[in-house]
Amino acid sequence: MNKIYLYNTLTRKKEEFEPIDKSEVGLYACGPTVYNYAHIGNLRTYIFEDILKRVLEYNGYKVKHVMNITDVGHLTGDGDMGEDKLEKGSKREGKTAWEIAEFYTKAFKSDLKKLNIIEPDIWCKATEYIQKQIDLIKILEKKGFTYEISDGIYYDTSKFEDYNKLSHLDLETLREGARVEKNEEKKNPTDFALWKFSPKGEKRQMEWDPKKYGADWDIGFPGWHIECSAMSMALLGEKLDIHCGGIDHINVHHTNEIAQSKAAYPDKKFFKYWMHGAFLNIKGGKKMAKSEGNFLTLQNTFIDKGIDPLVYRFAALQTHYRKPMEYSEEVMKNAEKGLNHLKNQFRNLGEKSGKVSKEFKNKFLEEVNNDLNMPKALAVVQEMLKSNLSNEDKKAILLEFDTEILGIGIADLNIKAVEDIKIDENVEMLKKERQKARKEKNFEESDRLRDEIEKLGYTVEDSKDGMRVYKK
Repeated sequence: MNKIYLYNTLTRKKEEFEPIDKSEVGLYACGPTVYNYAHIGNLRTYIFEDILKRVLEYNGYKVKHVMNITDVGHLTGDGDMGEDKLEKGSKREGKTAWEIAEFYTKAFKSDLKKLNIIEPDIWCKATEYIQKQIDLIKILEKKGFTYEISDGIYYDTSKFEDYNKLSHLDLETLREGARVEKNEEKKNPTDFALWKFSPKGEKRQMEWDPKKYGADWDIGFPGWHIECSAMSMALLGEKLDIHCGGIDHINVHHTNEIAQSKAAYPDKKFFKYWMHGAFLNIKGGKKMAKSEGNFLTLQNTFIDKGIDPLVYRFAALQTHYRKPMEYSEEVMKNAEKGLNHLKNQFRNLGEKSGKVSKEFKNKFLEEVNNDLNMPKALAVVQEMLKSNLSNEDKKAILLEFDTEILGIGIADLNIKAVEDIKIDENVEMLKKERQKARKEKNFEESDRLRDEIEKLGYTVEDSKDGMRVYKK
């Protein structure tokens, strides 16, 4: 088995990956809160997690991948204040909260498919694990980690010694951050809700009577953090190897998960490795967020504009998952050109496939196994394509890399060039005009004509042998 090195947020260093059980790796990824479409910043995190899973499997590991669907309990404020996001979505669209959850769950799964993200082995909805969540809260209650105030059952963070172990921030900094949304009744600013009571005189669409589940509390709904702890432990058992999410989960959501899980089961390890993807920023380094009103979806940013969503996946692979990624139309346009160029390189290799070179496979493995260093892995791909290997072997290698790790659509290509089939008359005319412009060194007109051809669904590639046009 090859060695894999992953950056562990818990220890703040890159470590050799050693699963708890060598027969199967347990991977838990924080899934979406399904009250709206996922924005492309969210989707960047799921691309990184997909690469992680693919790399583990490419190295011979069997992976049990669990992802939750938060369909209740995530409030508009992370400090347990505000309105439930599903209830808010219900009011916004005039549908039931259950209908909102179902619609946006399907939309999320559709986005994953368009990005070649392999679905988890197990999807788990928070609303289907109410008993498990209540059972976990009861354990914490029995051990003295909880207290009750007017709006719910809360976890007392002052009773957990290593509360800041994941964030690596001093407690006062965490407290200051938690004071943004102030609740006068809480004992400590960092304390968080395990169970929220339904507001007096208000009938929520999603609420449960804990007495039916063996707990003596008022009717309400689970807190956001307890959901992931209960579901991950229920579904992965002792195989709690890797927990993933965005970096915005570190200081609150994942910190609280660790606190409540370790308090309930102090003798059990609650995830050995914690991995987090960095933000996607827009306009001057500002993170993309639904709360900021600046979020872009796969649909309105790519599909509606006739751009293959895999252009975004390719762009994401060009920045290491732990580094902020900048979004702009120019960046995406360059990514589209880069992906089209790689596709054309593949087409030019011909129809026959040869053998996978051990030399380049090992080079590729070395990079992907080094904390998922996809920019360097892509550099290995280009090095291989420029090497003295036969076209047949190059094709075999590129097919394997794309099928197993990259997932950028190379394996789905029809290698037949558009010149060999009948193409649109308008494209043929534009092609001839562009050939003339290039001959006359009118590069401005040449670029304009390239754009016109590409708007019609074709790709233009210039080489020493002339211009070639392919169907996208």
